[in-house]
Amino acid sequence: MTTRAVVTGIGVVAPSGIGAEAHWSTVVSRTRRTGPITLFDPASYPTRVAGQVPDFEALTWADNRRLVQTDRWTHLGFAATRLALADAGLPEHAPDPYGYAVTLASSSGGNLFGQRELQRLWGGPSRTVGAYQSIAWFYAASVGQLSIHHQFKGPCGVLVSESAGGLDSLAHAVRTVRRGTPVVIAGATECPLSPYALACQLRSGLLSAATDPAGAYRPFDVDAAGYVPAEGGAVFVVEELSHALARGARIYGEVTGWGATHDAAHTGPDSAGDPAQYARAMRLALDRAGVAPDDVDVVLPDALGTPRHDRAEADALRAVFGDRPVPVSTAKPLTGRAHQGGSALDVATALLAFAHDTLPASAGPDRPADGCELDFLREARRPASRVALVAARGFDGFNSALVLRGAAARPAPTPRRAAEPGPTQGAA
Repeated sequence: MTTRAVVTGIGVVAPSGIGAEAHWSTVVSRTRRTGPITLFDPASYPTRVAGQVPDFEALTWADNRRLVQTDRWTHLGFAATRLALADAGLPEHAPDPYGYAVTLASSSGGNLFGQRELQRLWGGPSRTVGAYQSIAWFYAASVGQLSIHHQFKGPCGVLVSESAGGLDSLAHAVRTVRRGTPVVIAGATECPLSPYALACQLRSGLLSAATDPAGAYRPFDVDAAGYVPAEGGAVFVVEELSHALARGARIYGEVTGWGATHDAAHTGPDSAGDPAQYARAMRLALDRAGVAPDDVDVVLPDALGTPRHDRAEADALRAVFGDRPVPVSTAKPLTGRAHQGGSALDVATALLAFAHDTLPASAGPDRPADGCELDFLREARRPASRVALVAARGFDGFNSALVLRGAAARPAPTPRRAAEPGPTQGAA
């Protein structure tokens, strides 16, 4: 029998909130969490709206010795990993170090840390950078720091495919489980909010210049004009099924299929990605999962938010699902686009939807643009087959798709009678 990999823990640190339930509350209420950039002064930049993690205190999640060595992107990873382990009921330090691994996705590394150190290099009297500049900016820094702190010594690695990386990370985690490592930390966080990082994103011509957060990011809409950058993401505990069952773990769902393709083309000012390659990634994921397109409850799309990319994504979805309009839901307008952290956050949304037995209504579009007339969920509904397809595209041609099968919904707690006493403090 093929080894099966399930998700037993979810840790979210995102503009939607800290913790899985805070994120879910934002999604179902469709509360917009984007706003003015406060991590630096963006007054001289055309993009001044972003999604930032509210009330994040790094010292709550890591000691100062580790914080001074690392960037905010890694700080978010510290928090999301601790939340995921606690949610899964696993210890923070592995009882069997070689039975635990870390496989996260990354793109741009430690932007805020690197910006500060380079400014000190060319603007300060010492003309030096700190010793930790050599590691804090590095795209594998979060994987290394988490592996060291938690003593997870199984096969660790980092996936670099921009927004597609959050899905690639989970696919690689499943492969790692099948090769004999029972517990893998997967997912991604991101913090692309520094002057340097924002300038790099602006060069693509894909960012929104709107100043009103309510209308700044409108994927698939007639008013779509680019995406809003965001920090944060989600981290998961991916676990071998029998290992999870043996310890009585709660199971959110199973990663049953994945596919990855590449356009072999640079993302330029006039490009929109290759819908055929994107569709092929989705078909690969469905085929490997043994799932027919008609069995999919919902698709969580990439939703870049530029007219040409949105039309190309809609074309890819029509190529896969044919005449049957598949329900589509996206929460990205609420949080902004956190690159690989954003696709990981979509996975969290899908798994929480099954846990709550509710497919959330999409946060837009209000008026679908020509060519983007998909079956957007206008109202929440119960899932039927408990199968979700999450899709993502990374700059310069990366396409990835992931199929998730949700576990059975947890039964609602039985209401107590008025005379029935509650549990005493400290009761199990």
